[in-house]
Amino acid sequence: MPHPLDSAAVRLWCSLALEALGREREDIDAINVYPVADGDTGTNLYLTAESAREAVEALAGAGVGETVRAMAHGALLGARGNSGTILAQLLRGMAGVLAAAEGAECSGELLARGLAEAASEARRAVAHPVEGTILTVASAAARACEDVGGADAATVARRAYEGARVALEATPGQLGALERAGVVDAGGRGLVAVLGALVEALSGAAPARPVRAARPVPVVEECAAGGPAFEVIYLLEAEDAAVDRLRERLDGLGDSLVVVGGDGLWNVHVHVDDAGAAVEAGVEAGRPYRIRITHFDGAAPVVERVQRAVVAVLPGEGLAALCEAAGATTVLVKAGESPASGELAEAISRAHAHEVVLLPNAVELRHTAAAAAEQVRGEGVRVALIPTRSAVQGLAALAVHEPERRFDEDVVAMTAAAGATRYGELALAERQSFTSAGVCQAGDALGLIDGDVAVIGQDVAGTAREVVDRMLSGGGELVTLVVADDAPEGLADGLQAYVRGTRLAVDTVVYAGGPQAPLLLIGVE
Repeated sequence: MPHPLDSAAVRLWCSLALEALGREREDIDAINVYPVADGDTGTNLYLTAESAREAVEALAGAGVGETVRAMAHGALLGARGNSGTILAQLLRGMAGVLAAAEGAECSGELLARGLAEAASEARRAVAHPVEGTILTVASAAARACEDVGGADAATVARRAYEGARVALEATPGQLGALERAGVVDAGGRGLVAVLGALVEALSGAAPARPVRAARPVPVVEECAAGGPAFEVIYLLEAEDAAVDRLRERLDGLGDSLVVVGGDGLWNVHVHVDDAGAAVEAGVEAGRPYRIRITHFDGAAPVVERVQRAVVAVLPGEGLAALCEAAGATTVLVKAGESPASGELAEAISRAHAHEVVLLPNAVELRHTAAAAAEQVRGEGVRVALIPTRSAVQGLAALAVHEPERRFDEDVVAMTAAAGATRYGELALAERQSFTSAGVCQAGDALGLIDGDVAVIGQDVAGTAREVVDRMLSGGGELVTLVVADDAPEGLADGLQAYVRGTRLAVDTVVYAGGPQAPLLLIGVE
């Protein structure tokens, strides 16, 4: 039974569109040959749709007009690349019509008008529209919905989808770059996926996806040679008149110019040789921010990405070697030092993966890790940050990591394993100070549990035993001990024997932390 185009349908559409683009992301990336063969159109469309969905999910109890405006605004803020920017303007054009709906839902006629306005708005946003692209597919979708009569929204959506699908198959005959590579337009294929999601949201049944041949190898040399060196993208707060002047300025600097938005907020995309001049033009027009500059290097070797990787921050060479042997990319830190967000971002990029699980393994790295994850997400990498507070929680998470699982399922399992691990640490006091367990003197052994000082003692081994006892008082099946090279001789063997002698059902595992590691790390799972 057809579903009305109301706020619930818009929410479902956002989720289904994101799912569809995620499913086809790699294939769309692979056929990206125009305007630049940089293999990121699928990823850019996915990130744009993800931003739209997040904006809609943050809006609770709103009507269809407010919901569709939130969708368009989220896409505008998160638009990536040429096709993502055009998709944002398509959604904005549609939202301008659908937001005027009277009542709780939109009619089929209103949806048809919205699709027509979307295609027109997208063309107006592109400085030099080219046929055989996402613009052509959008126009065909709109034309297929002319003279809808009294058709419901689901019927209109299906007509739009069928019109777009037929137009997509014709794109190689309209654009030489596509014909030489033997592919359809990547952005157009993404739009067909988004319209297919709309059909499913309104009709309850997904349209049959066309069977496609094996992924082609695009003719990168012919398609990419001779173009501008940089892609420049930024958000811009500016008045309409200033944006008109900006368009003229940027059009003289490069190509692939797309400026979308309105009401004082714009998303600017252009390919240029002088990136600085493109940014300066934005400064003259208003306030540019979230500036992203990407260098097109056609001669650079393409590094094959794996599907998923784990990046872990670790305090000791022994732990780093252990995690590297398990397949993780590691960031080694010295005691008392913290890596910058750029260092973490570099490690994520070095993993060469489409999906990355980031394990900061320290409370103080929470914000740094979040900033690094956000930075790399802008480059098309899907990053999940698990807030591990100690290396032993990171080890527990890594132990259950299964790259064959779906990304979300893997992240949930790793997060659960980390959260089920209590963490402790043994350190030596450097000076007299007040702690949560009382006053300590320089040289005292400090036993920390979940980040707080719980035990103060004069004997390292005795303090360690008391910490283990307290951590096991609430139960536990496995004790993990990570011992530094400079720990007192026999500390690990003594603790292992103590646990075995006092708790027969508890297993113990010992790892060498290596030099520069904390004196003793303790994990109880």
